[in-house]
Amino acid sequence: MSKTSKTGCIARHINHIALAVSDLEETIMFYVQTFGVASPEVVELNDHGVKAALVRVGGSQLEFIQPLENTSGVASFIEKRGEGVHHICFEMDDLNQSLQKLEKAGINLIDKTARSGLSGEIAFIHPKSTGGVLIELVDSTSARR
Repeated sequence: MSKTSKTGCIARHINHIALAVSDLEETIMFYVQTFGVASPEVVELNDHGVKAALVRVGGSQLEFIQPLENTSGVASFIEKRGEGVHHICFEMDDLNQSLQKLEKAGINLIDKTARSGLSGEIAFIHPKSTGGVLIELVDSTSARR
């Protein structure tokens, strides 16, 4: 497997897949009762406009995000596309340096510097650069696993 890329950035692994949901508690209950996952901590991320939870499934994680207001980006996503996969999160070494390299390579970034998120220090790549998929990046030193 190649350890090089045209940008010089390497995704270490998928940290989580995020699902946009209308009812966080109902979704958590479904996964707990159906798949036997542990009940997660629910947190409000006011600066992101969501209530969220990370659920461990074996060596992977799912993040459930519910909009706090009908005017948030996640609420708009659910209105347009329905509940479902919202983004994929890749774990990266030295996130801020990776963001500089991605921008230099012409990748359209939503965040040019890392900011605090549920899974650690994060930033997003715009779906226009990724074939329509919203990609979150999380710094490996701060990543919740």
